Amino acid sequence: MDANKLQSILITGANRGLGLEMVKQLVESGSANCHVYAGCRDPDASKSKPLQELAKKHSKVITVVKLDVTNPTSVSDAAKKVGAHLEGGRLNLLVNNAGILPRGTLQTTTEQDMQSSFDTNVMGPLRVIKEFLPYLCKAAKSCPQPGMSCSKAAVINISTLLGSITKIPETYNFYPAFAYSISKASLNMLNQCSVNEFQKEGIMFVVLHPGWVRTDMGGPEASADIDASESVQGLLKVMRTLTEKQNGAFLDYKGNLLPW
Repeated sequence: MDANKLQSILITGANRGLGLEMVKQLVESGSANCHVYAGCRDPDASKSKPLQELAKKHSKVITVVKLDVTNPTSVSDAAKKVGAHLEGGRLNLLVNNAGILPRGTLQTTTEQDMQSSFDTNVMGPLRVIKEFLPYLCKAAKSCPQPGMSCSKAAVINISTLLGSITKIPETYNFYPAFAYSISKASLNMLNQCSVNEFQKEGIMFVVLHPGWVRTDMGGPEASADIDASESVQGLLKVMRTLTEKQNGAFLDYKGNLLPW
């Protein structure tokens, strides 16, 4: 992804953590051609104040959008609002970042934990992809460049190493998150099914693991590996290098290939 070429970006869960940091780093890159649609559940809430202040500072390149991924009507309304502002109806990059992380084992996880995790972490991205798909298709068709890239038309699904079935023997004992791990493994499958369905349309789908980050969701523990700034720097760097060769890949924020 080259911010100087990217026309439009939608990021969900943009009012805090990785989402907010991603918006910040993108707009502070100084690109006049980049417009970021920052989606969040409640733009007027106190927890969204940092995003609103950032949007006020960069009003020409940030549009804050009310987007609750667990609410089909909210997602549909957000798609209509964003679609009305997109140049030529084209969306180049969708970052499914919104998520929840309930900790717990099989014995301590409740049905509500499971339902909430799937509704946010799986159904949420599904709703967003389906509603914004027409804009991604337009972006892919209108781009004269061959191949795939985040500057053309792409969906980045923010997942986690905890969603890797191969890695469960080591990650589950270290950080048991029963509902979260299962929902993210499902998100990974959603990504792979999408790869096969939309390859002919030229839309790229990639899963990225941001690392263990010191955020509200990832945990503020000093033992966490990195902060949001370092994670997002890595994620954006990886996005800039993605091509059709990485379509359907599961990568970390350093670009390393991860096992499913």
